[in-house]
Amino acid sequence: MSAADAVARFRAAVAVTERPEAWIHLVPGEALADQAERVDARAAAGEDLPLAGVLVAVKDNIDVAGCPTTAAAPTYGYEPAADAPAVARLRAAGAVIVGKTNMDQFATGLVGTRSPYGAVRHAADATRISGGSSSGSGVVVAQGLVDLALGTDTAGSGRVPAALHGIWGLKPTRGLVPTTGVVPACASLDCVTVFGRDPQLAALAVEIMSGPDAGDPLSRRAPVPAPLGSAARTRLVVPTEADLGELAPGWAEAFARVVEAARGAGYEVVERSIAPLLDAARMLYESSFVAERYAAVGAHLEQHRDAIGGDLDPTVAGIVLAGAGHSAAALFADQRTLEGYRAEARDLLADAAAVLTPTTTWHPTLAQVAADPVGANSRMGRFTNFANQLDMAAVALPAGRVGGGEFGAMLTGHAFSDARLLTIARELSTAVVGAEVTAGGEPAAASAARCPEPDEADLFVIGAHRTGQPLNRLLTARGGRLIWRATTAPAYRLYALPGEPARPGMVLAEGSADGAPIVGEVWRLPLAGFGAVVAEIPAPLGVGQVFLADGSAVTGFLCQEAATRDCEDLSDVGDWVLWRSTAALQDR
Repeated sequence: MSAADAVARFRAAVAVTERPEAWIHLVPGEALADQAERVDARAAAGEDLPLAGVLVAVKDNIDVAGCPTTAAAPTYGYEPAADAPAVARLRAAGAVIVGKTNMDQFATGLVGTRSPYGAVRHAADATRISGGSSSGSGVVVAQGLVDLALGTDTAGSGRVPAALHGIWGLKPTRGLVPTTGVVPACASLDCVTVFGRDPQLAALAVEIMSGPDAGDPLSRRAPVPAPLGSAARTRLVVPTEADLGELAPGWAEAFARVVEAARGAGYEVVERSIAPLLDAARMLYESSFVAERYAAVGAHLEQHRDAIGGDLDPTVAGIVLAGAGHSAAALFADQRTLEGYRAEARDLLADAAAVLTPTTTWHPTLAQVAADPVGANSRMGRFTNFANQLDMAAVALPAGRVGGGEFGAMLTGHAFSDARLLTIARELSTAVVGAEVTAGGEPAAASAARCPEPDEADLFVIGAHRTGQPLNRLLTARGGRLIWRATTAPAYRLYALPGEPARPGMVLAEGSADGAPIVGEVWRLPLAGFGAVVAEIPAPLGVGQVFLADGSAVTGFLCQEAATRDCEDLSDVGDWVLWRSTAALQDR
């Protein structure tokens, strides 16, 4: 779809949206058309635009040139002179920015109701909250109005709305995406995040936005992730029953199904107390660290006290203004306590890839939040508040449904383990869907998708033939269509083969403990097209049977093992496209 067509589709859909409160500012039609025309012209001229025509909404605490920035506080509003670097980098890649989304004021809240522009209702259930503070961003992605939306995350704002809507929320390691041009909530902790229905597209957006910026002294490059042993790559930590705590009805059982799906996908699940993480989480609002919120916008609230209860949300004002009462001595003492929790967190994950938890604990109604705005909100961040304090990456993933509503799980892991977490999250999400079986033993959607007609064949691709990659045209030109974004069983090794063009080689691991899950895509082609693609595969590559995480098998790209000797082993990342993108960022 051209950018112009995508914009036309958006304008028609947003005109009849049932959640107008999700938006604070929409880019006018003429300006949208101009953006689309420029993108289409650049694409026609042959410019490499990995996000050509992708529609993006932006949380209203992130600067977009031509749109006011309010952070959901009309008294605070200003006209930015330029895009935030995160936005500018997406535009440079071909994205079209369509508007600014509603949020909990000054990004203080996880409920999505603390805004004078209106409480943002859940996309599917108007009686329930959307989650926050990136409320509008989660809703417009769930509605299908946009492909991606930017949020921010200090205490979980980039993950909670994703969990409540059955979409993906990617919270990068702190500092990977610069926060220049972002209204701070807690400047030392804030992260720019991405919501998406397609995790691969969301990850691509994170990669494009990543890289230091002179305006953000806390921005940093991603080092090469420290290697994990083969056992640690497939070991996940889950909370004890006591640490899991009280969950909404049916959610404990839903989480148990996620844990069993992880085991079924080949992961070792170990139960450990995550008390140090939960203790760190409480410090975000129950210690002197709240003073950083006062440092961000306290002066503005002091100057506009007469607007509290009107344009300024009283709950937010109360939280922020209370931060003025903490001493420097208390801050240093609390920093020392937090360092102890960081050390305990490192020990907790010393031999594991991630902590697996629910994303949040419940999905309250608007009425429940109105009755207890602080208490209801505090329950939302039990498993999210600690990630930025402890310098961890996190991914919120769709994990099934309970009682007609969405249930979300979350992986939280080491700093700079973003690619590894996404690989695991994709596999877990697939495994959870696979566990919701039909009578025939496969999920209904997958069962239909995995039944090619007699004159068709499926092919599992892992490298340059994937969506958005240089050789993908060889599939589409022969009638290929994407069927399934899949992950192998943890039984393979992935290598970077020498020579040009750059390409990966996947081999079956020698032992069951030596394998890793590898990310790829299943494409369906007419038999003639399948034969033509296979005939073009150069040695040492070939095709053979590949086992996927859900137990099914498909024809896929494999490599002669001898050709991988002395090649760089990428199995720890498990995703050729992410590895290539990370390498490109490190070379900037």
